[in-house]
Amino acid sequence: MFRTIKKIAAGALLVGAGGLFYAQSAFALLPIEHWTQPGGAQVWLVQSPAIPMVDVQVDFDAGSRRDPPAQAGLAGAAALMSAKGVRAAGGEAALDENQLGEAWADLGASLDAGAGRDALSFSLRSLTQADLLDRAVRLAARQIGEPSDPGDVWQRERARWQASIREADTKPGVVAGKAFAQAIYGDHAYGLRPTAETLERITVADLRAWRAQYLQRCRARVAIVGAVDRARAQQLVDGLLARLPDQGAQGCAALPDIPPAPPLAKAVEDDIPFTSAQAHVLIGGPSAPRSDPDFLALLVGNHILGGGGFTSRLTEQVREKRGLTYSVFSQFAPGLSAGAFIVGLETRPDQAAEAVKITRDVVARFVADGPTEAELRAAKDNLIGGFALRIDSNRKLLGNVVNIARNGLPLDYLEHWSERVEALTAADVRAAIQRKLQPDRMATIIVGARPAGAKP
Repeated sequence: MFRTIKKIAAGALLVGAGGLFYAQSAFALLPIEHWTQPGGAQVWLVQSPAIPMVDVQVDFDAGSRRDPPAQAGLAGAAALMSAKGVRAAGGEAALDENQLGEAWADLGASLDAGAGRDALSFSLRSLTQADLLDRAVRLAARQIGEPSDPGDVWQRERARWQASIREADTKPGVVAGKAFAQAIYGDHAYGLRPTAETLERITVADLRAWRAQYLQRCRARVAIVGAVDRARAQQLVDGLLARLPDQGAQGCAALPDIPPAPPLAKAVEDDIPFTSAQAHVLIGGPSAPRSDPDFLALLVGNHILGGGGFTSRLTEQVREKRGLTYSVFSQFAPGLSAGAFIVGLETRPDQAAEAVKITRDVVARFVADGPTEAELRAAKDNLIGGFALRIDSNRKLLGNVVNIARNGLPLDYLEHWSERVEALTAADVRAAIQRKLQPDRMATIIVGARPAGAKP
C-alpha cells in the first residue's frame, strides 16, 4: 500500500509540474468563495482543478499575542505538541509520535502546525483521491482535536527548546531582535518572547486548557486551494473540525481585543556591548496593522526605500556609495494588532556610528520628500511584473487566501491588486509614509559595536 500511494503522489506531482506552467497565471482570476459552516467556521475556497491535490490551512486566533506573559511560548508549545501523538478515542487506538509520523508517510500527505504572532495554524496537504483524502482528514482531525500531550515528551521538548533559547542568545542577531522588540513594543503582546523561565511554567494541563479555550469549531478560519468543489470542501471542513468542541447555536464568546502598540514617545537608542565580527543594527518603530488602507502605498514606498534590493535608496547610499555594509534592508512587518517598520544592517564595529547616521538620514529624507516619479515607476514595474510569482503555486495562492481571510480583505483583493498598485501616485506614497513613520521617534538597537564588557 505504501509504495502504491507513493507512486500515485509522484505521478500527481509530475502531472502538476506541466499543469502549473499553463494554469497558474490564471490564479488571480479564479474566484474566491466564502461562507460560514453551520458550526460557525468560516471558509474561503479557491477551486484549482489543474492538480489532483488540495492545500488547507486552519487558523485559530490563538497565536503568541494570546500568551499569558508569565507563560510566553504557550501557543507555540500547543502547536509543537500536536505532532507528538494522539489519544485513543472513538474506537481508534492511540498513536505515539513515531506511529503518527508513519501514518502520514503511508498517506503521502502532511499536516504541519505552527504558532505565529496572530494565529495557531494547521496546514494539510493531500492528494484528492477520495479514500486517501478521507483518511488524511480523519487523521488530521485527531491531531487537531485529540493530541495526547504525553508528559515525558513535553518535558523532553521543553528542555530542547530551553537549550535552543540559551544557544540563540549567544548570537548578536538574536540579541538585537529581542532588544528591538522590547524597545518598540514594551509590554504589548507583540513584545513577548518565550524564555527558559516562561516555558518552565507551562504544564500539560495548561496546554489542554489553552486548546479548550481557543480551538473551537466556531473560531476556525479555513482556507482551501485545490481540486475540490464547494460540496467536497464543506465535507472536508466538517471532517477536520469534527473532534473540536461545538458551541452550538450560541456560538463562541468574543475574544478580548488587543489594541495596536502606541507610537514611541521619543527616540530610543540601546548600544549593547557584544564581542562580534560585525555590529548588528536595527532601526524602526511600531507601524500599521495589515488591514490598514495605507498598506499598498507602504509596500510600494518600502520597495523604493529598502525593500527593492540593489535598486533601493538604502542600498545605494549605505552600501554602494560608502561601502558600509554588504546588505541593508527595510520592511513593514504588519500584523493583526500592530506592525513594525524595520531597517536592518550589519557593519564593521568601527563603522557602526557612521552607518547608523547615514541610514537615519536616508529614512528621514524619504519620509520628508517621498519617491521621485522615476523611482515610483520603477517600483510599480517591478512589483506588478513580479505579481505572478506571488501566486504561481497552490501553496503561494493559499498564503494569499489566508492573508485575505485573516485580515478581512475583500474577496477580489488579488484580482485588483495590480491596478490598485498602478493607481498610486507619488503623493499617495509620501502621505502614507508620513502617516506611519516618525524618524525622530524611532528605536535604534546596536549590538556589537563595542566588545563585551566595554564601558560606554
